Amino acid sequence: MIFRGRRAAAIENDRLRVTVLEGGGHIAEILDKRTGVSPLWIPDWETIEPGDYDPERHPQYGGGSDASLLAGIMGHNLCLDIFGGASPQEAAAGFPVHGETSVARFAIDACGDRLTMQTLLPNAQLRVSRDIVVAGSEVRVRESVENLAAADRPVGWTEHVTLGPPFLAKGATEFRITADRSMVYPGPFGPADYLEAGAEFRWPHAPRAGGGGTIDMRRYSGLAASSAYTAHRMDSGVTDALFVAFSPELRLLFGYRWRRADFPWLGIWEENHSRSAPPWNGRALTCGMEFGVSPFPETRRQMVERGRLFDTPAFRWIPARTRVEVTYAAVLRAADAIPESLEC
Repeated sequence: MIFRGRRAAAIENDRLRVTVLEGGGHIAEILDKRTGVSPLWIPDWETIEPGDYDPERHPQYGGGSDASLLAGIMGHNLCLDIFGGASPQEAAAGFPVHGETSVARFAIDACGDRLTMQTLLPNAQLRVSRDIVVAGSEVRVRESVENLAAADRPVGWTEHVTLGPPFLAKGATEFRITADRSMVYPGPFGPADYLEAGAEFRWPHAPRAGGGGTIDMRRYSGLAASSAYTAHRMDSGVTDALFVAFSPELRLLFGYRWRRADFPWLGIWEENHSRSAPPWNGRALTCGMEFGVSPFPETRRQMVERGRLFDTPAFRWIPARTRVEVTYAAVLRAADAIPESLEC
């Protein structure tokens, strides 16, 4: 099938439809059939198959190190085997921002309410597989990464779930997460930063830049333009970690849950009409709810040298010739209010 000009496959039941892109393997939409709304972000620019990207023929994607990713990005993308930028040497060897997965071509087999997908990352020497099932109001994912090399490998591994309009609305969309310690990105992050760089805090009260008090992160920013990234350690006392988002206008609840032992970090990325360079052009309204093994997007060397934050690992190892498996689930259903208990 074709989804917004891209090769794709879809599975569904009477409540939900899930569409996955062949190029990059992105979960492009999780659609609530009752409202016709998917909470996942669709860029306002036209995307292409990432394998077709050429910097000379496609200047509209900015030409930076992230251009091949932005050319094909949509919805929920998997950042593997780095979460962040490549080093100059890695970039020269073919590693894009957030790793090869987001530009890889997946083989997909879909039937009814079940889908399997797989790809090989030749530079990272990793095989990536997903099994996806739609069950009621849930989308259940079993994901595996196999190290094909004869050496243990340190990796970044982040499920980059990005929300967008109409589900995401300024000053309206609500959030809950299971966090016990948090930190603002330790340096400049975007052109309209408004939080105190490097500040530690307790969710949900993030410190404003310049000592201007705090903001409550349980509601999306109502500012004309803003940019931010905050890292949140998932509560060490829980087995399952969660994020939940709620649209008061649509009366829709959307969230993910995962094993805290698999993904101890959640990053919240805010891009609210702040990036003026192409392809952003000041038009994007997004919120990334990015759960994974690393607190911040950074290079592999920075990730390894950081080692830990809040006494929690900042990456994970995949042993030589070993397959590692994780499971997680997305929930999308009608609701009258966001549950304070964080139960989906």
